[in-house]
Amino acid sequence: MAGLTVVTDRTPAGQPVLNAGNGEELVHVLSGVSLVLGNRLPLSPGTLYITTRKVVWLSNTDTERGYAVDFLNISLHAVSRDPESYPSPCIYAQIDIGDEDDDDSEGSDTEGNETLDLSRITEMRVVPSDPNQVDALFQMFCECAELNPEPIEEEEEEHNWIFSADQLENEPPEEGEVTEWVVTQNGSHPIGCSNEDPDLAHTVLQLQINDQRFEDAEEMDSDDHNGQH
Repeated sequence: MAGLTVVTDRTPAGQPVLNAGNGEELVHVLSGVSLVLGNRLPLSPGTLYITTRKVVWLSNTDTERGYAVDFLNISLHAVSRDPESYPSPCIYAQIDIGDEDDDDSEGSDTEGNETLDLSRITEMRVVPSDPNQVDALFQMFCECAELNPEPIEEEEEEHNWIFSADQLENEPPEEGEVTEWVVTQNGSHPIGCSNEDPDLAHTVLQLQINDQRFEDAEEMDSDDHNGQH
């Protein structure tokens, strides 16, 4: 699922529940961290958990409030120290929400408004109470992002024109299947031709004969030239 998700489940110790079956492990924990979603006001300081799969923020005052985002859905993360962008040093991240609408994707809701459409949040800021922790957080983001490369979709080839003679000779066609390609018995000229086109087969054979005649003519010219000397 793309974008931010709500986290309500916690362990008895108050930590997020990890997906052990997916090999998820806890990497870093930092308390006193505020979270800014889009252009909304910062949430009250909570605890940040960085795992090998995602970033999780849990409120310290409301045990039912928490947010998470997979590293696969973080398209960009960077250190922000420009006071014109945000008053405090923080980690700025862009979130992939999948298909985006042309409308305003952020809205202007505040923390006090319970209606919060996470599917439209495309930016967040992780703001530690200690500015000196920003660089360490950035390093953690980088290391865990490397553990989650974007999956590569294998494109199925529509046609595979490269095959060996052994494959064609040793693999008989399935019942009802028409064999379209054959290999000539002359190993020096492995030319594929269609059984459905006898004219093409004749043309290929004629080319082979002409090649042989051309080679014989060259040999005769060479012998005549050597005889004159």
